Amino acid sequence: MVRQTQNTLGDVAKAAGVSLATASRVLNGTASVGAALRDRVVRAAERLAYSPNAHAQALARSSSRTVGVICHDVGDPYFAGIARGVMRAANRHDLQVVLGSTFHDPDREVAYTSMMRGHRVRAMLLIGSGFEDRQRQEGLRRELDRYRATGGRVAVLSRHRGLRADAVLPENREGAADLARALLGLGHRRFAVLSGPPLLTTVVDRVGGFLEALAEAGVTVEREDIVEGPFTRDGGYEAAQRLIRRGLRVTCVFASTDVMAAGALAALREHGIGVPGDISLAGFDDIPTIRDLTPPLTTVALPLEDLGERALELTMLPERAGRARVEKARGRVVLRESTAPFSGA
Repeated sequence: MVRQTQNTLGDVAKAAGVSLATASRVLNGTASVGAALRDRVVRAAERLAYSPNAHAQALARSSSRTVGVICHDVGDPYFAGIARGVMRAANRHDLQVVLGSTFHDPDREVAYTSMMRGHRVRAMLLIGSGFEDRQRQEGLRRELDRYRATGGRVAVLSRHRGLRADAVLPENREGAADLARALLGLGHRRFAVLSGPPLLTTVVDRVGGFLEALAEAGVTVEREDIVEGPFTRDGGYEAAQRLIRRGLRVTCVFASTDVMAAGALAALREHGIGVPGDISLAGFDDIPTIRDLTPPLTTVALPLEDLGERALELTMLPERAGRARVEKARGRVVLRESTAPFSGA
């Protein structure tokens, strides 16, 4: 009888053209290497059907009391609100939370995933938008598949292409469409949009939903009135400055996140443009601070802490073979004093 020989870590290292130590650190998630080298080692391991020994797998399945949370920017009130919900749920389960910020860098997202896999966290949460980048999302998928193979649980919050993970999905497209219809109901027909980076699925959904609802009412937004900027207060400020320098031809500005709207409000105020007297302004998320702005901001309210709790709870449920769980959360339009009816030409 022919006995099949299992490939070793040394075989993987040789196939990838790296040292044994480097191959070990890459596959254990403890190496700080470039994406190309990491991908070469991982592909070699997959090609050779390499699997770690039973002892290593037993360690990976140990009862860790740690949950890894990967978000874009914990300093953003949107993510801070969600993180509070995660921590509240983690406290109920006597779990500790380790938090990492990617700052919207997809390579850093993969690196954090690899690192947390190496630390054998019990569950991993990806909080925030996925990326409209198939190649990078494929790298993330492979990393998460390796983590799940050791017994780890994964949940995502927001839309991530092709990850096949349990998910809590804010209905960004639908919420933005609801907001557009509400603003149309106030009489507005000339709009500008402050868009975040188009690489993010959240931006694609929010801007797309807003524009589609306007189009259904026969209203179009000129390309030059859609201004991109970072998903930050300063990004909103600079985007609004560009609109103002070109000459405002609109009656209402939609910022695809509240922090951008806060920056836009500061820019408008600096130029003596009244809100809502001269122009209406709306955002998305309903972070706590916008209620204290002058004027308070019209927005689409998402239950941020509840979203975080629901994502963590998904990882506590038994894994369901063959099909991911998906929980959706619809936003609610909240009209405040930053928008006013428009009846002019």
